[in-house]
Amino acid sequence: MVRPWSHVGAGAWQGREGAAPYSTLVPSDEVTINYRHGLPVITLTLPTRSERCRFTVKPMVTTIGAFLQDVQREDKGIERAEVFATDGSKVSDATLMEVLLMNDFKLVINNTAYSVSPPVKDKMSSEHATEMEDIKSLVHRLFVALHLEDHQVRKERELLQKLDHLKEELLPLEQMKARIMDSADAKTSRLLWVGLALMSTQGGALAWLTWWVYSWDIMEPVTYFITYGSAMAFYAYFVLTRQDYIYPDAKDRQFLHYFYRKSKKQHFNVERYNKLKEDLAEAEESLRRLRQPLHLRLPIQEINDKD
Repeated sequence: MVRPWSHVGAGAWQGREGAAPYSTLVPSDEVTINYRHGLPVITLTLPTRSERCRFTVKPMVTTIGAFLQDVQREDKGIERAEVFATDGSKVSDATLMEVLLMNDFKLVINNTAYSVSPPVKDKMSSEHATEMEDIKSLVHRLFVALHLEDHQVRKERELLQKLDHLKEELLPLEQMKARIMDSADAKTSRLLWVGLALMSTQGGALAWLTWWVYSWDIMEPVTYFITYGSAMAFYAYFVLTRQDYIYPDAKDRQFLHYFYRKSKKQHFNVERYNKLKEDLAEAEESLRRLRQPLHLRLPIQEINDKD
């Protein structure tokens, strides 16, 4: 099962760069792996109490990190517990024990390293292997079904807390934004009324000059150049903004001009406000999806299409 792997002296193997050499020579029975009732049982000696301890793992759901945590909880004197592959590379704690037990590996506890060889399991026939895969899939679905409700409750609580936090941050920004929008809207409306007054004044002045002061023969060229000047002004607007002079668009553009100028004066952070609004919308969408179990496994686009 297990063979001595550490060597005495300066040439001892190091688990990774900067790690201390493991120079403890361990007996071959320090770590053993046996299968009982279909589950692997890992037996090792706890360094503090020098007692043999058995750890039964569920290879399909237990990770390396969970196994090492169980070992450290059993013996508080274990400061370091890691698993390395035979080539010296560290194995991730998120790896399932089922994957680890397929090949030899090295278990490092404090300054002692063990080379572990899991027992070779009998090869199954293709039909039996397919049946086992079906059983594993069924067990996985049962595990998800049994723990899905707890996960949903915990996730919903986290989303509700996030929503409350975002709304608290947005409340003063919303109030400041409402004041700025009111001011910008008032200025824009005032500008529109000023434009109407100027056009009315221009029309009245042209009529007065045409019928009371001069004649149409004199005022006709004047009105022509006024019309041509207006066309030049509209063309200049297009050159500067790359937009046609459409009254609703021009009004919105002027509103945004007043809004951003007022925001800068009152130190209103528009980018932060937009980021908070995006986070709030994302959290509300996640909460809506979480409260609809039938839609949990559907992508957002499919849900939107159905809605």
